[in-house]
Amino acid sequence: MDREQFINILHSARLYDLTQDCSIFTPPFPGEKSLEVHFFKRVTGAYGGGPGANGQILNWSNTVGTHLVGETAFHSGGRAISDIPLSDLCGPGVVVDISDAVSDYGLYTPEMITARADVRKGDILIINTGYHRYSWDQPDVHNPAAQGGVESKEFGFLVRHPGPSPDFFQWALDMEFKLVGVDCGCAEHPMNTNIRYIHPNEFKKAEAKLQQAYGKSWDEMYPPDEYYEMTHVTMPKAHLLLAEAIVGEIAKLNNQRAWIMIHPIPFMETEAAWARVAAMQPPAGMSSDEFFQIMASAEMLDFTIPFSVRTPQWANYVPLTVTYNKRVGGQNFGMGRNGSICNASIHLATHMDGEKHFWPAGRTIGQVPLDEWVGPGAIADISHLVSDSSVYTPQMIESVVEVREGDILLIKTGWHKYGWNSPDSDEFRYMIKHPGPSPDFARWCVEKKIKWLGVDAVSQDHPMNTIQRLWHPKTFQEANRKLVEQFGKDWDEMFPLDQFYQDTHLNLFPKKIVHAENLAGDIATTPSGRYYIGCYPQKVMEAESMWGRFVAWKEG
Repeated sequence: MDREQFINILHSARLYDLTQDCSIFTPPFPGEKSLEVHFFKRVTGAYGGGPGANGQILNWSNTVGTHLVGETAFHSGGRAISDIPLSDLCGPGVVVDISDAVSDYGLYTPEMITARADVRKGDILIINTGYHRYSWDQPDVHNPAAQGGVESKEFGFLVRHPGPSPDFFQWALDMEFKLVGVDCGCAEHPMNTNIRYIHPNEFKKAEAKLQQAYGKSWDEMYPPDEYYEMTHVTMPKAHLLLAEAIVGEIAKLNNQRAWIMIHPIPFMETEAAWARVAAMQPPAGMSSDEFFQIMASAEMLDFTIPFSVRTPQWANYVPLTVTYNKRVGGQNFGMGRNGSICNASIHLATHMDGEKHFWPAGRTIGQVPLDEWVGPGAIADISHLVSDSSVYTPQMIESVVEVREGDILLIKTGWHKYGWNSPDSDEFRYMIKHPGPSPDFARWCVEKKIKWLGVDAVSQDHPMNTIQRLWHPKTFQEANRKLVEQFGKDWDEMFPLDQFYQDTHLNLFPKKIVHAENLAGDIATTPSGRYYIGCYPQKVMEAESMWGRFVAWKEG
């Protein structure tokens, strides 16, 4: 299969977003930290240059919204999120609808799963319990018997949802599932978590129902020591992963097979991670087996840098901090887990600059549909054409790759090699001396109707078209001399302040052409060419920009 045929197949595939809206209103797992969003700067709050940016600091736990539960949540010796390859998180799978067979506090069994859908060894298994109807972003569930005439969605989603039977996880291990995901707050039964003690009245109801159905108490049904060993040791060591709060378009895939993709932010220190969950089904006229074979043989390239407390932030922004507020061994009842609270500004690590970062009337990241983040595109390796502080042009890009109307365009300057986790790391060079685009670049992007841009440097703009010009006058003098040598014009002649200050931000974001920054990873070995490209940012409804997973595919 040639590249064009492969790209067309992926572009024609049916795409589903299975991600819960992540917001300051999204309830976290009981007892965990809700998301906070704080603006620490605004467009009009800048000084010394031109217009500034809208910048936010987020404070959150990773159990808010759709997320991957990492191995280190329960087993401190497990793999970090950043060490889990995407091949372990993507693949053929099935969404099984058991909503007709379960109710509050109920148990679901392997037999319920296999009776309803084609479940295969090695699958990614997503279970639709029906409890996504209680997700905060879904319509109210009306019930005349409930207080106020509506059910408590937060209790339904997080406290009263069904959970797996005692034999379920051993079955999942025997089936060699890559991952088990659920459309509710937890992949375990809530009464096998500390919710049992947070809400003792709910536990009484759950145990009474269990006694009625099985004639056993909770601890008889789930022997504590055995259950702890399974969930805290055996499963993490076997790399059986869990994903929670899968919502979105899940019902469109009931009892169907699909190519399922879990795209977590690649944290190095946290025990769980926000994730964008998506699925693809074959285009019209192609069988699922043929589509899965194509996807299985394709090469998936990961352009996302590991996200760490050591990752440098842009200029005067706030770095990531991770504070563990609970540990596996620090809680009673044998139900402890590692849990952390994160704090960071958004513009560090691989992230998508959103429209609202510079255009206050623009959409937040969470308001942008997933299909706007994926599509055919081009990668332009111009690393042999640029050097410290140099300017690149549309002509340079078009000399190395064909760029078509409507493409996603990723620009490889070679500056990824100076990133924080590289053997050739040079943070000053990475932040202050990376190349940037010529003054005709933004206009060319508009003419080409570019979908979005990406670059393997800290900014899509030239650093000397940002506040860095004032903060680093010596570097500006060096860049200005180089510009005169290359183009015969000094900086203010070529980039008038009122037209080109933060050019690709201020001139392109109102055109809905945004960009990703700090691409790294596999981009180091990826040549110029056409690819199918995707960005999978967490669906934060109030965020001006956001971290995510940035990937490309080519045929196998």
